[in-house]
Amino acid sequence: MSRPNLQVALDHSDLPSAIKDVAAVGEIVDIVEVGTILCLQAGAQAIRCIRALYPDKKVVADTKCADAGGTVAKNCREAGADWMTVICCATIPTMKAAAKEVEEVQVELYGDWTYDQAQRWLEAGISQAIYHQSRDALLAGETWGEADLTKVKKLIELGFRVSVTGGLDVESLKLFAGLDIYTFITGRGITAAVDPKKAAQDFQDEIKRIWG
Repeated sequence: MSRPNLQVALDHSDLPSAIKDVAAVGEIVDIVEVGTILCLQAGAQAIRCIRALYPDKKVVADTKCADAGGTVAKNCREAGADWMTVICCATIPTMKAAAKEVEEVQVELYGDWTYDQAQRWLEAGISQAIYHQSRDALLAGETWGEADLTKVKKLIELGFRVSVTGGLDVESLKLFAGLDIYTFITGRGITAAVDPKKAAQDFQDEIKRIWG
């Protein structure tokens, strides 16, 4: 079982704020994500800036692409993204078209999806899945529970590299002990902290403590 990555999600509404926050933690985290909100607000410029700042880091464009996968992925790659996300309701042709243009595609799991669908994603060559507690669900009072962990375990057993995200803090990492998590993704858990640099290091220290 490998040690999970730590990914910071830049879910900012403007590029200067995102750059300010990532400058404090970019060398500590393993992966930098240009979040959906930032993609919508600043587009390819945001990806280009993050790539220029961190040429040796994995950069993810969290487009949650639902259509025109090849075009969106090509644009993201040319701007400097290594990976991009597609939404789970996207068609297999959309996912395959995106996968031809970037290093890897990640399927974001929202709403209703099935393990039969997940198997088809694997058969299409998509091996990364992101299990998500949405911002709106968290604001409605939902928290991580056994039902979530069961789904994460099943996805891992199917053969996915599974990342998890949504309201994570350092204390919640222990819920996943014993699971082969690929990446922990957090935005406000780091960027909204009083000391983002310390928060990022606390996440990394707890990951190392649990996974060695």
